[in-house]
Amino acid sequence: MGAREKKEVRLAKLEKILQENPLHSDGELARRLGVSIQTVRLDRQQIGIPELRERARQVAVEHLKDTRTFTGEEIVGEVTYLIVGKEGTSQLRFTEAMLQSSSVARGHYLFAQANSLAVAIVDAPTAMTALSRVRNRRPVLLGEVVEAKAHIVKVVGARNIIRVVSRVGNEIVFSGKFYIIARDRLSRP
Repeated sequence: MGAREKKEVRLAKLEKILQENPLHSDGELARRLGVSIQTVRLDRQQIGIPELRERARQVAVEHLKDTRTFTGEEIVGEVTYLIVGKEGTSQLRFTEAMLQSSSVARGHYLFAQANSLAVAIVDAPTAMTALSRVRNRRPVLLGEVVEAKAHIVKVVGARNIIRVVSRVGNEIVFSGKFYIIARDRLSRP
């Protein structure tokens, strides 16, 4: 088989692997295909497959359609990863409009990002926050990007206990435990 045929086979295999799981890194793809990371990047560009971050964002947007508690516009921050009923990630860049004084961001934005992500991962048509225990660890500054990661710790009946940790880089800036009540519908007593 000539070089051109080998490349065509590799490109087809690359597309197939990413159709099965679009969240493979270039390093993982290189190992599976037996080529360098640079070759994978060039191949991806040639056939129009975006980098991992964009593929993850596309998957999150697709999974956002599965959320039954929120529409995409109601979630504070940009959802970058989401598996309804399990876990999710969102990012929020702090702008001047979110400032409290000088260059410090208002804390309720951190809470809203974490709370809306916690509610979004619950697999129910109606969900509400019954209780939260949160801790602001340090102020967030203008221009910083906060990445919130949420996962369901435990489900007992209609109660979902969700842990959220928000970071700027590797530094934790906010953490919390959210108790979310999930129902087919919330009724009056």
